[in-house]
Amino acid sequence: MNERVAQLAAQLSERELDALLVSNPENRRYLSGFTGSAGYLLVTPQRQFLFTDSRYTEQAGSQSPHFEVVRMKAGLGWLLDALKETGVRRVGFESDNMTVASYNRTLDAIRDEEELGETSLIATTGITDELRAFKDKEELAQLQKAIDASDRAMEQVCPTIEAGMTEKEVAWKMEAAMRQFGADSISFNTIVAAGPNGAMAHHRPSDRAIQAGEPIVIDMGARVGGYCSDLTRTVVVGEPDEMFHRIYNIVLGAQLTAINTVRPGLTGEECDALSRDIIAEAGYGDNFGHSLGHGVGLAVHENPRVGPRAENVLEPGMVFTIEPGIYLPGWGGVRIEDIVVLGEEGTKALSKAGK
Repeated sequence: MNERVAQLAAQLSERELDALLVSNPENRRYLSGFTGSAGYLLVTPQRQFLFTDSRYTEQAGSQSPHFEVVRMKAGLGWLLDALKETGVRRVGFESDNMTVASYNRTLDAIRDEEELGETSLIATTGITDELRAFKDKEELAQLQKAIDASDRAMEQVCPTIEAGMTEKEVAWKMEAAMRQFGADSISFNTIVAAGPNGAMAHHRPSDRAIQAGEPIVIDMGARVGGYCSDLTRTVVVGEPDEMFHRIYNIVLGAQLTAINTVRPGLTGEECDALSRDIIAEAGYGDNFGHSLGHGVGLAVHENPRVGPRAENVLEPGMVFTIEPGIYLPGWGGVRIEDIVVLGEEGTKALSKAGK
């Protein structure tokens, strides 16, 4: 049993569960090391199964030596057999991931088996996700590689952006550069939002030509070894005007305040307020509509939550983004984002691209 599975087994005991059926792809990879695109885990304190189809059984055996690899065939016999072998009764499932149709199909199959008459499916949420919020040394090393790839791409491409280039052209240059600097893939669709398009926090790059003097919001990420980066910078081709300087300095001040003052023990909501209050006091509270940040790891958005009404407590070992923004319809936007890791005394910024 590896350390992550041992931690999960302890969680099962606390929740009075005999087993957990894992369907979330990132959770499956986190617990087992298996990188294939199809499969389930059944984790009990005594035995751990990895179910996958014929495409991946050999790969699963190599990547997941602590798991019993079982080949999935049509129907749910592979799961029913494991439930019978282990004798588990209270089986948790990931309610945030399993569809209603899959749940009903699984429940019907269990009810049709006389030997499983006492077996029940219990909805769970966040068990493995809470473990993933804390990053170990190996995870931090992979994260840093992804962060370095996006940092270097940002530093290389930004000086080459010229008036007349389209948003799509800049996005492609960024994606190609991330690959050049070691990315396995991008971690999400790159955002390049120039001028008024920057007022839309998640604008899709278009054929609009970039104009001199307007703000350009660039939000991008690399994936290395399964781990994601997430980086945003706002730049200008040519000379920025007074409006840009004013909005940029408010956002930068709000971001640096949060990075430099957040401490373990604060809730996600309290961390969010460190930046949000500054933006509100400057008169732009209604123009900062999203959360200050989010956890990042195997998924580009994961625990911990960092935003209004986020009651979770931030603890050492957690990795998350800090990304305040101001968005003004008809003018554009400014967002600045870095990934930080929280330590005993405060944060360390893992992103290094110039601001």
